[in-house]
Amino acid sequence: MFTIDDLADRLGGYLPQDEIQQVKRAFYYAEQAHDGQRRRSGEPYVTHPLAVANILANMHMDHQSLMAAMLHDVIEDTGVDKEALGEQFGKPVAELVDGVSKLTQITFEDKAVAQAENFQKMVLAMSRDIRVIIVKLADRLHNMRTLGALRPEKKRRIARETLEIYARVASRLGINTIRVELEDLSFQALHPMRSERIKRAVASARGQRRASIRQIQNSLQKSLDDEGLKGSVIGRQKHLLSIYRKMRDQRKSFAEIMDVFGFRIITQDVDTCYRILGVVHNLYKPVPGRFKDYIAIPKANGYQSLHTTLFGAGGMPIEVQIRTREMEAMANNGIAAHWLYKAGQTEHPIAEGSHARARAWVKGLLEMQRHAGDSLEFIEHVKNDLFPDDIYVFTPKGDIMELPQGATVIDFAYSVHTDIGNSCIACRIDRHLAPLSTRLESGQTLEIITAPGARPNLAWLNVVVTAKARSAIRHALKHQQHTEAVQLGRRLLNKALATFETSLEELPPGPLEALLAENDLANEEALLTSIGLGTRVAHVVARRLVDFQHGDHAAPEVEGQAQGPIMISGAEGMVIKFARCCHPLPGDPVIGHLSAGKGIVVHRVECRNLAELRSDPDKLFPLNWSDQTDEDFPVPLRLEVESRRGLVAELAGLITDADANIERIDIEERDARLSIVSLTLAVRNRVHLARIIKRLRNLSHVGKITRLSN
Repeated sequence: MFTIDDLADRLGGYLPQDEIQQVKRAFYYAEQAHDGQRRRSGEPYVTHPLAVANILANMHMDHQSLMAAMLHDVIEDTGVDKEALGEQFGKPVAELVDGVSKLTQITFEDKAVAQAENFQKMVLAMSRDIRVIIVKLADRLHNMRTLGALRPEKKRRIARETLEIYARVASRLGINTIRVELEDLSFQALHPMRSERIKRAVASARGQRRASIRQIQNSLQKSLDDEGLKGSVIGRQKHLLSIYRKMRDQRKSFAEIMDVFGFRIITQDVDTCYRILGVVHNLYKPVPGRFKDYIAIPKANGYQSLHTTLFGAGGMPIEVQIRTREMEAMANNGIAAHWLYKAGQTEHPIAEGSHARARAWVKGLLEMQRHAGDSLEFIEHVKNDLFPDDIYVFTPKGDIMELPQGATVIDFAYSVHTDIGNSCIACRIDRHLAPLSTRLESGQTLEIITAPGARPNLAWLNVVVTAKARSAIRHALKHQQHTEAVQLGRRLLNKALATFETSLEELPPGPLEALLAENDLANEEALLTSIGLGTRVAHVVARRLVDFQHGDHAAPEVEGQAQGPIMISGAEGMVIKFARCCHPLPGDPVIGHLSAGKGIVVHRVECRNLAELRSDPDKLFPLNWSDQTDEDFPVPLRLEVESRRGLVAELAGLITDADANIERIDIEERDARLSIVSLTLAVRNRVHLARIIKRLRNLSHVGKITRLSN
């Protein structure tokens, strides 16, 4: 059994004796604190923190991280608190332990909320000390190694959480050794039979291919030696989940996956990496389009390497990765390499850069957390952000920006700054104007055009792919809806108060304060928001305000709504919506219905759905169209036409000439002579629509035209 003395011997290779003694002291403290506690496997509980510390020792983590690993369950599972740990081992270790510890046992609505809250706490702790996540990953790895004693359902739940969050976080931080093992252990827990079958098949295939692998390896090594280049060639093994995912997603057989030979060449410096690339391309022909230079442009997690695919003997693909020893350490340990070099009392630019990128990522998580409505929304943002293939684009100053595959101009704008994203209206890609929804490609140079009054659009959520953009847009839309609800609520309440020959501004403060207290509302803004969103009726609130103003004297009974209709223009934003059942246009007689949580929904007066809504007249409002309406409104039409060639082109040309747009068109053939055309047009107002219908009726082959409603 692995002991503290075994760990101390291992630590002697890179830590001074006084720090090793502190780690041992933390172990003995944990052993005493967990005395009598056992794991489900029956082993003493202290074997778990010791194993976690051993994982960190393999990564050459510093002594404080190792001490935190020893003590990471003390706060949660024993009577020891954070202050006591601080007194014993210092504040940095106590903060690390507190960050790694799980939330105190709180009853959540479900496990998903508990997991999300837990991860939120970890992000906050990471922002103070990035080592928290490294200790947490080591803790999760040992728990995954010892899943055997748990119930099957609990195994699957922990494995899913590990795949969705912890393996991806390890990938994001470049800790490849932990990521691979977490993924394979999760795969084994979720799909034990598939995992076992692939494991056996891999062992069998490696045995059969041993001679071919050795031949290619010797050939590569000989080419390097002939050119006088120092480098060692090693075989690269695919892990189980990677093989399974390729078989599933690419619909390939196991034989096709295993037919790709993988090798890694480790050398001394960057210059030699590129020289080796030339040698291997001279030995085997490269596959076009399969070369990637992650040395010039590293991945987000700091990973650097040259990747190339070659045509081997008989056309067999050979994947080769070329990197320096430092890059190999970074690929395996990621951000942990920062402490690996610190342990040797040396600074290294690759490790330092990885640490800086990790801190920038955590800073981005904190920004997302501030914008997220709740912990579940935040965890979804994090999952979406972890971590597709990347593209690289340039700012006008030549700075490189990294974005996920499929990112749009809007994603780029938000990655520059939230304020840039919120106010962007257009973009120049390589000096040419382009829509905000344009999908980006590596190598493009982008310049964002902003306007002071611009605001995010709800439709943007359908095109963005980055979590930062999505959370910032939702945050801005919520703020926008709140502002608009307050403005609409004020208009509605003043209209209602006008019946009593007063206004909100003219009322003394007493009645408003009494009303807020009666309804347990924090302030006037909360009251106006509830009116604007339709959860309170304006004239009922107005009557109650007047009641309070008159003391014990009841306010006069008032029939109907406040005098005079509300003016609308179509550009009010998110709290005035237009009914999809009747598609009102400027010029149509309209009426408003107050819908709880949505604001005012505008209907045409003849809309059939109003029959149900009239049962609650308190929620109906007279509306009039403003003279200033420059928006386009959708309206559906149904045309009966004679079937003929070129029909769609003819209708499209006529409608375009009438300065309107076709949003949708469907054609249904009734028989050889008659077709039914369903059109949705974008028009300015009722007069504009009438002009278009008149033009359509002038076509000899167009019969009946109907404006659809309900």
